[in-house]
Amino acid sequence: MNRKPFYLFLTVCLIVLSAVGASAQDEATNLRFTVWVGPGAAMDMLNGIATDYTAEHPNVSITFDTIPFGEYTSQLVLQLAGSNPPDGGWILETNAPQFVQSGVITDLTPTLSSYADYNYGDLIASALALWQDGEALYGLPFSTSPFLILYNVDAFEAAGLESPNALAAKGEWTWEALASAAKTIKESQGIYGFESNDGLVYTDNFWATMFPLMRAYGGGAWDAEGNCLLNSPGSVAGVQLYHDMVFGDRSAVPPGEAATFAGGQAAMRIGQISRVAQLDGASFAWDVAPMPTGPAGSSSVIGQAALAIFRNSPNQDVALDFLAFMTNEANSETMSQFFPPARGAVLGSDTFLNSNTRLTSEQMALVVDGIEMGAVLPSSPNFSQINLQARALFDELWVPDADVQATMNAVCETIAPLL
Repeated sequence: MNRKPFYLFLTVCLIVLSAVGASAQDEATNLRFTVWVGPGAAMDMLNGIATDYTAEHPNVSITFDTIPFGEYTSQLVLQLAGSNPPDGGWILETNAPQFVQSGVITDLTPTLSSYADYNYGDLIASALALWQDGEALYGLPFSTSPFLILYNVDAFEAAGLESPNALAAKGEWTWEALASAAKTIKESQGIYGFESNDGLVYTDNFWATMFPLMRAYGGGAWDAEGNCLLNSPGSVAGVQLYHDMVFGDRSAVPPGEAATFAGGQAAMRIGQISRVAQLDGASFAWDVAPMPTGPAGSSSVIGQAALAIFRNSPNQDVALDFLAFMTNEANSETMSQFFPPARGAVLGSDTFLNSNTRLTSEQMALVVDGIEMGAVLPSSPNFSQINLQARALFDELWVPDADVQATMNAVCETIAPLL
């Protein structure tokens, strides 16, 4: 199936918008929200919040509809253009400007600012910036989650290596140190030293793994003026380090191989705290460390996800009410075990530090530090087109004799008109 530009789908969505009728608080209402998590602890938590809401509103039923992460935005846009659009759903930070500018999502400000006991002023202003247009707020970030390094404690001990946290305490936890540890583990134990974020760096998510590396070396994706930074010396150095891990040291999981951290076939991975649920029943001891530093300093990066209500929802009033319920202070505390919220009172509380039964308060403190130091993943009004065109060229990186500088030059030349 040929992919069409994102904005054409959004235009179709606008054409099919229908007027929302009077409040359906007393009518049977079936809400559908799109998400990218499947069965497991996080979905159980979401369903628990929905159950609490429907207990107070027995005329309402709520379904969370899972779309695989790699297909999420494209499939969501298709659904919005169809005859049975969802009422609300999650939106990635990379696509925030597209959705905000398209007109397909609803201003949340009137609902949230007037909702009883919502404490609207507690929302962290800097965390809302991507989702605002003037005074209007079009998405409520329910997750402002930094990327961290998850590591196999047993593998480090067996290799006779200092742990990432021990190195971090001495200011020596760098990307070079990570690469060196990965190489030692591969040579001594025969397992890979490093896995990219969800193993998707070669396919659906280049940015979550490569952007921290580029940032650590002084590079980036693009700046506010629309200048491409992907071919800058810092960006090239970061990508080159990872390329050398894959094809030089053979310490990072290569393209086409399904070795995972959770399965014990890789000793480290990039991930967010929502991923620790995958480690239930793991055959090894594990821990969490901050992102390594680089010549330019911190490589901490934040992934954001927001909850939005779509303008062509036939149940908009009820959907808005549920969004407010789902993101109130109490439920934000509940969700914080997987999704750090954009609420100052929650992030600064002992409740947050002790919210995740799989993580200690010291490990959760790394999340707070990452939020304070991190940069949000790249975004653009044309991100879907940029990502589609760049991905075709990024494929050229994943061969042994790749010319990283030449490839990144080609990416910048290709995407420049979209920046």
